[in-house]
Amino acid sequence: MGTHLSKNYVPVYVMLPLGVISAENKFEDPEKLEKQLNELKEAGIDGVMVDVWWGIIESEGPMLYDWSAYKILFELIAKKGLKIQAIMSFHQCGGNVGDVVNIPIPQWVLAIGEEDPNIFYTDRSGNRNIEYLSSGVDNLPLFVGRTAVQMYSDYMRSFKEAMAHLLEAGEIVDIEVGLGPCGEMRYPSYPQTQGWVFPGIGEFQCYDEYLRAEFKEAAIAAGHPEWDVPYDAGTYNDTPEDTQFFGPNGTYLTEQGDFFLTWYSNKLIQHADQILEEANKVFLGCKTRLAAKVSGMHWWYKSDSHAAELTAGYYNLSNRDGYRPISRMLKRHFASLDFTCLEMRDIEQPENAKSGPQELVQQVLSGGWREGIEVAGENALSRYDAIAYNQMLLNVRPNGINKEGAPKLRMSALTYLRLGDDLLKENNFRIFKSFVKKMHADQDHYPNFIDLTPLEESKPKIPIDELLEATIPMEPFKWDEKTDTPVDEF
Repeated sequence: MGTHLSKNYVPVYVMLPLGVISAENKFEDPEKLEKQLNELKEAGIDGVMVDVWWGIIESEGPMLYDWSAYKILFELIAKKGLKIQAIMSFHQCGGNVGDVVNIPIPQWVLAIGEEDPNIFYTDRSGNRNIEYLSSGVDNLPLFVGRTAVQMYSDYMRSFKEAMAHLLEAGEIVDIEVGLGPCGEMRYPSYPQTQGWVFPGIGEFQCYDEYLRAEFKEAAIAAGHPEWDVPYDAGTYNDTPEDTQFFGPNGTYLTEQGDFFLTWYSNKLIQHADQILEEANKVFLGCKTRLAAKVSGMHWWYKSDSHAAELTAGYYNLSNRDGYRPISRMLKRHFASLDFTCLEMRDIEQPENAKSGPQELVQQVLSGGWREGIEVAGENALSRYDAIAYNQMLLNVRPNGINKEGAPKLRMSALTYLRLGDDLLKENNFRIFKSFVKKMHADQDHYPNFIDLTPLEESKPKIPIDELLEATIPMEPFKWDEKTDTPVDEF
């Protein structure tokens, strides 16, 4: 293997089907999966990504974990010589784009929510979202004596014990820690269950009693007891102009609007920071890496108020970078950033959505690299065409291959969404194989593509002011017009 070219190699993982372990905790069709894994292995992929559902594992009751089905699955993957990216999926499956199975969070947790619905993120009209627990309960012992963060921590510890031999062998290369709905570090601002459709701006999700009380406390401390969470931000399917908050000269530009948006986005960063610190304690010294997923909120990116990003918890404007502080926080835990929508191009988006996926990807990736962290990513929607693959290839090496050594800009990995019968159809699979080859810089599969060192201990907590210094906008790096390694068209 040419040593210089090997530094251009970007590993490819493939997401396994959502229901590979059923809601009843059964590995449904091992024969079919084994056959599919053989085909993927032959295509040269490096590993797979798997959701490890809280709602399946701890379904029987508090701290009653059953890993048996997942152990069989993970053993099979490792036996095939494929690496594993494991998602700690503390969210519900069902009710979002692409969800084909339904796996709620544990029933006994939902039962606590029947009694106290404020444990869930809540919109302005009082609709509760049962996909994921509100960050307002992160540190409240409402769950048979445990806080939400303790439940997540205990779950990860149990996973580590169950999978100890695979972790020791370096088979589980990434632990992606779920931090919100869809496993993404965000608020559930655009739920289809509440009637949201693209490109609605979404709604803020801080109207449960716990988060409102936290905001009130912050407002009083800032000398503004009269301030409240917004009531002028419209509804899920509005455009920014429909609302007082996001419109021209909107509330978002006022001192009160800025105070709220800073609090709302900081709350998300603190939520992620605390859970990743727990993850770091659990997996300290293991041969694995931590990761967090940030959502690609590309619609309304080209409108002044960036409304869809703001409701999701990313306080990003032309004069304020909402993503670089996240990268700075991740760095302290030795965690990488996993970003979505790598396949999208601006021209594919409807004009009225003021969508900017390409600029968004460039901003987020550049910020991660500037903060000195590894950046990985995935496509947001299923695509099997050369145009999408070439856009992903451009994003993984924005300035192309460097024949002399490591390219200046290079993503650490790409995860392809997702394994299914469509991917393995003859023409689709032929293009996919070419894509894998190009991701690998036209080299053969390289079993030692990753140098796993034991996870180091999180660095000291970064004061919020220091994190927010990273909101100062910086020019993104320059991207080439198109990739220098396009897939072969058949």
